Amino acid sequence: MKMNILLFAGLALFSCLLMSCQQQASQDPPTAKVQNVVDEFYGVKVDDPYRYMENLEDPEVKSWIKGQAEYAAGVLGKIPGRDAIYKRLEELDAGKPYQLWGFNRLKDGTMFYMKRSIGENLPKLYVRLAKSNEEKLLIDSETMTSADGQHYSIGYSTPSPDGRYIAYGLAKGGSEETVLHILNAQSGKNLPETIDRIENAYNSPQWLPDGSGFFYCRRQQLPAGATETEVYKKTKAYFHKLNTDINKDILVMGCDLSKLNELIDVDFPSISIPVNSDYAVAKIKHGDSKELTIYTAPIKKLLKGSIPWVKVCSVNDEVIGFRVHNNNIYLQTAKDAPRFKVVRTSLVNPDFSKAEVVIDKSEKVVDGITIAKDALYVSMNDGGIKRIVGLKFGKGAKPVQLELPDNAGGHIVSSSQHFSDIYISTNSWTKGSLIYKYDPQTGKYTDSGLLPKGKYDDVPGYASTEVKVKSHDGVMVPLSIIHKSDIKLDGSNPTLIKGYGAYGSTSNASFDPLKIAWLERGGVIAVAHVRGGGAYGKEWHRAGRMLTKPNTWKDFIACAEYLIDKGYTSRKLIAGQGGSAGGILIGRAITERPDLFTAAIIAVGCLDAIRMETTTNGVPNIQEFGTVTNEDGFKGLYEMSSYIHVKDGVSYPAILLTHGINDPRVNPWMSAKMTARLQAASTSGKPILFRVTYGAGHGIGSTRNQRLEETADKWAFLLWQFGLDI
Repeated sequence: MKMNILLFAGLALFSCLLMSCQQQASQDPPTAKVQNVVDEFYGVKVDDPYRYMENLEDPEVKSWIKGQAEYAAGVLGKIPGRDAIYKRLEELDAGKPYQLWGFNRLKDGTMFYMKRSIGENLPKLYVRLAKSNEEKLLIDSETMTSADGQHYSIGYSTPSPDGRYIAYGLAKGGSEETVLHILNAQSGKNLPETIDRIENAYNSPQWLPDGSGFFYCRRQQLPAGATETEVYKKTKAYFHKLNTDINKDILVMGCDLSKLNELIDVDFPSISIPVNSDYAVAKIKHGDSKELTIYTAPIKKLLKGSIPWVKVCSVNDEVIGFRVHNNNIYLQTAKDAPRFKVVRTSLVNPDFSKAEVVIDKSEKVVDGITIAKDALYVSMNDGGIKRIVGLKFGKGAKPVQLELPDNAGGHIVSSSQHFSDIYISTNSWTKGSLIYKYDPQTGKYTDSGLLPKGKYDDVPGYASTEVKVKSHDGVMVPLSIIHKSDIKLDGSNPTLIKGYGAYGSTSNASFDPLKIAWLERGGVIAVAHVRGGGAYGKEWHRAGRMLTKPNTWKDFIACAEYLIDKGYTSRKLIAGQGGSAGGILIGRAITERPDLFTAAIIAVGCLDAIRMETTTNGVPNIQEFGTVTNEDGFKGLYEMSSYIHVKDGVSYPAILLTHGINDPRVNPWMSAKMTARLQAASTSGKPILFRVTYGAGHGIGSTRNQRLEETADKWAFLLWQFGLDI
């Protein structure tokens, strides 16, 4: 009898809390005024009722966004069980004493790395001395706060060859606006010079072998009144000598500097100084396109007037990555190899047309190369599992696949031309990573001890299933499904399906203990490896970009339907999620099939593709998405623009849009405009929430607390909309 009374009381309390949450949700969020702007492209008229929101400095726009943020916080904060999810996420995050990444190993064995311990908000920079194995804290980002109370995060850190100095970048509040500092690792004090406008998305600073200075990339100083589309134009590569005035830094590569390498204004040049080589490599990245142009020149001639650059490869050679061993360069190329191969040519007299194939094309996708003292190592995507192939230097050597412990997938976290051994981190959807030291002489793996096993790294009862789903045109799309081992295919499982599908990027198996908070509630997490990504190499990427971009969200829709048809879930219990360029995927999935999902999450989403090239990051992305300056480009952008496909009177799912106000990659007004349009158009009565994080950006450099708070809000929102007791 007491049990029944307690149960009744508990249900009554839950009902009251749920009613309170529903009442909060039923109150109207701030209303956005309509000021329609009509653009015409090639005879097609395009309405833009919230164009004015693109001015984020407008006081009225600021006020509306703040009101939306407060409204969303009020709704999310009152969801029954939301705080319990957050507490569980804290427990799961604390399951491992610390996390490590960003390894740099010097010739004497000294190792630099980033580390975040239990309870800490941000990663810090450490050094482990080879002689004593002593760990020393070098840079504590948690002690740094801006005048307006925002945090600083370490964007990169590159030690000099002797480990005496470290060039590192700090960015405020997730803005990625990086300022370069130079630390004397022995004294713990910074040198007086700092360099702002650093472009570190494509290359970290590169030291000369003698440690006297380094090469770096810097954006131009914009004149007053310049538009934001100029920000990523005319980036240049410089050399800085330690303890000198940065205004005297030597310009090494940039627009209109040398006829030997003609750059256009949207190109990003950077300099690489390989270990044990006489030659430098200049990498030219063309916007956000992966195909590179590469030049080389003797290191000793970089700072002596006109540099005798020689071209190694051009865009047409379809090279997306490289590594150097002595005076040979190894190139990852899709030329006549849609899933990539690796070729070798000499830096002394490079000739791509006669480059020797060292790793031939196959069914596996080559997705990365690295170098150790005695061998080249190649990362291969084998149906979503990362494999590693080694090729010893010297004539007659043949590629050998490394067999990791438990047949796990893995990737190389540290290799150096000073050492034969390499460090490999294992990968799995359901098990935490360990870092093994691999000795190629014996073929043996030993636990490096660098990363301890966490409490939740190997929790029994979870499994992953790999399937292929027939898409709208008959193409088979890989789908990874993570779930409880004893799952019942009766349609009763709350399911979140995720996707991205851009830039040829892959979503390989990886473990995040936070996912347990979803899985242990009987939830399913599915990852759709849609076209536009790199699951099957270059051909897969090209099949989901520009005019073929609809394949991206149609693949996603097909995968969601598969999960329903096979009984993993039902339409009442499925939600979709995408972020950044994946905002196109989820945005168009819910506008094309609003009936398919109960809820959706759009994180820092690209949602108004037609207006993308008017933004800071828009011009570099023309290579990926297209441009309105030609008709085919407009047609592709029109199809992928979720904002203009929102229709009045449609019953849309419950939608949570999230954005950091400091985002430099996708402007926050993308989410603002989409929020306003959906709130005005939807007839479902379901909430459309705009969750704004002040003091964060695109997610890069976010704090632990920001990440946990957002995850708790997302999962509570979904479970609430599924009608499930959290």
